[in-house]
Amino acid sequence: MQMDPRAIPDTLKFGVGQPVPRAEDPVLVRGEGAYTDDVALPGQLYAAFARSQHAHGRLVSVDLSAALAMPGVVAAFDGAALAPFGYRGTKTALPLANRDGSPMRAPEQPALARERVRFVGECVAFVVAETPEAARDAAEAVAVEIEPLPVVLDAAAALADGAPRLFDELPDNCVLDFHFGDSEKTAAAFARAAHVARLRILDNRLAVCPMEPRAAIADYETGTGRYVLRAPSQGVFGMRASLAGVFGVPADRVRVLTGHVGGSFGMKISAFPEYVCLLHAARELGRPVRWTDMRSESFVSDHHGRDMLFEAELAIDAEGNFLATRIVGTGNLGAYTTVVSPLMSSGLVMRNSVGMYRTPLVEAATRSVLTNTTPIGAYRGAGRPEGNFIMERLIEEAARISGLSAVDLRLKNCIRADEMPFTTAVGTVYDSGDFAPLIERALEAADWDGFAARKAESESRGLIRGRGIGAYLEITAAPANEMGGITFDADGAVTIVTGTLDFGQGHGTVLAQVLNTHLGVPFDKVRLVQGDSDRLVAGGGTGGSKSMMASGAAVLEAAQEVIKKGRKLAAHLLEAAEADIEFADGRFSVAGTDRGVDVMELAARLRASPPPEGLPQSLDVTHVHKHSASAYPNGCHVAEVEIDPQTGATRVVRYTMVNDFGTVVNPLLVEGQLHGGVIQGIGQALMERVVFDEEGQLLTGSFMDYALPRADDAPAFHFESRPTRATTNPLGAKGCGEAGCAGSLSSVMHAVLDALRPYGVTDMDMPATPEKIWRAIAGKG
Repeated sequence: MQMDPRAIPDTLKFGVGQPVPRAEDPVLVRGEGAYTDDVALPGQLYAAFARSQHAHGRLVSVDLSAALAMPGVVAAFDGAALAPFGYRGTKTALPLANRDGSPMRAPEQPALARERVRFVGECVAFVVAETPEAARDAAEAVAVEIEPLPVVLDAAAALADGAPRLFDELPDNCVLDFHFGDSEKTAAAFARAAHVARLRILDNRLAVCPMEPRAAIADYETGTGRYVLRAPSQGVFGMRASLAGVFGVPADRVRVLTGHVGGSFGMKISAFPEYVCLLHAARELGRPVRWTDMRSESFVSDHHGRDMLFEAELAIDAEGNFLATRIVGTGNLGAYTTVVSPLMSSGLVMRNSVGMYRTPLVEAATRSVLTNTTPIGAYRGAGRPEGNFIMERLIEEAARISGLSAVDLRLKNCIRADEMPFTTAVGTVYDSGDFAPLIERALEAADWDGFAARKAESESRGLIRGRGIGAYLEITAAPANEMGGITFDADGAVTIVTGTLDFGQGHGTVLAQVLNTHLGVPFDKVRLVQGDSDRLVAGGGTGGSKSMMASGAAVLEAAQEVIKKGRKLAAHLLEAAEADIEFADGRFSVAGTDRGVDVMELAARLRASPPPEGLPQSLDVTHVHKHSASAYPNGCHVAEVEIDPQTGATRVVRYTMVNDFGTVVNPLLVEGQLHGGVIQGIGQALMERVVFDEEGQLLTGSFMDYALPRADDAPAFHFESRPTRATTNPLGAKGCGEAGCAGSLSSVMHAVLDALRPYGVTDMDMPATPEKIWRAIAGKG
């Protein structure tokens, strides 16, 4: 007998663990989203930017006269116009240290270039006009004279004696000289190793390419002296702090608003120079100023991703036990540092390279270097997929040179569940996980043993087939203090206020599920506020796969505070002792009786009739979750590819993933996140690469030249969860947003190399393009 759907409790339909479709989607698919470019303010003006067309040069002059004379132009600004205001430039604020203990040296990026330009696309001037067309025409009329200087594009070349120097205060172009580990002990481990795997590993530079380009509308409140910026971001609280630092004003003099965001992947976390320019113009002109990036500008001015090169080694004994890893390399930061860029190629790569394996010794020596290229920013994973990729490639190489099984090497060296908590050689403490059984389940789900038949079938069609494993373990960003505000509104809705920010993840749905489970609030009564810095008392933003651990924990704890208040108020209302009030499934009741009131009814009665003094006046709560430790999502992905040997064209034809994300609030959304991450990984592995010519001009500056994965590049996915609950946060979650990239880079590349093994191919840099594969098959590469 089936239960009447109307009789199913709300928490069983919409609570934690249920595959609830995203409540955000109907508005978006109907085209009713409110993105930054959809907003119009009374009296608004439009801005356009003149950008450097040289990768490096001395800025001789900027002539604005022709631009100012054009119809509709209101004002024009260059670096000299902004200089008297003393605005600070943008740079990373990370307190990182060099190997000798000295602090990292990170020059600032000015809002507009002064004296020198350092990459193609750097802002040199901007024009404000009555229409966007007038602004763009006038920006093209700005006369910029630049005396070209020698260019350096490669990180290793930038470190060489005699290389062009981007900043006088950095004679070697090195921002951070990072070292970790005991060199003597590591060398001894390599000396006694039976086998040493060595690889040169390139992590190719990527263009981020979100669907929504960057955009902003700046306003200035003359009466209050407040800067107001509407822009896509990954957290308004952090953006507010960055802009306040640039302008040298208290944080409450800046307000940041973010509506819908059409993708970010790490890039929109930063306060870009354009935002500073727009806010300056709004203050000087007394009118709002808006700007929306052109896609051609985005390619040169949006932060790029990845771009790292490593020489990596793994030492193993005769039985296949890992003895040590050693990583030496460079991270190309581009012309300036961004929020986390020096950390990605140093500490993040090092810590994530351990993966799920018992590795006694780790040594890493990396240098983060400036070059005349577009600055590098966070990109989905930000050092985590890169670190996992190093370890997984080394395991495959160790298996090749030793004759041992790559599967057995992984299983033999996995940290066991009974060893938790486990302190790794890099100081991280894994709290939970069951890695070897997870790998075994992934191989079973992928029908690993049935591969030979599929390979033969592919060969019957003239195609070659390969399979690859990509196991991973990521260290999520440690959740910062995060707000969990709950208000019971007059219209009967309940508003969650928190400082993470949804740019495609579905926060409104999953946080409503948390509140539904822990407070009994009806799912369809919950709304979410994240994009207004004035509403926040704390906020760590979204990034590093930490949102559920931060905002989820904050909402859970805030719900517990509501229950504490509710017991006092229900006791008064029901004329009972507080000790006799119980709470379950959204209802306060007197123990042993049928007398009670649900949380929504209680809130309504409080609005209608305020309680006496001495009692809480509402159920509203403003709570701050104190930061939790990182969590460790992990998994194993198995990819199979088919390659046409006549053309080198490669397709991922089968993809299996088994993951441990701890408490899964919404399995439907988690699987969607993995699909997206895997597709981005396939893009990096097979087709995406930013290319500059020798003068620093971008050769891949449009979608005609830069290959992105499309719908028909996506395989059918098999997805499973094999969770172990995290102990590092109240919700037990581990984060999932970036895991797809971590698993797919190595699984896809290993599948390609497996297919090419009969041709004597043992290694290949990403991306494994058709031309590169064809040359390898033909013996010409």
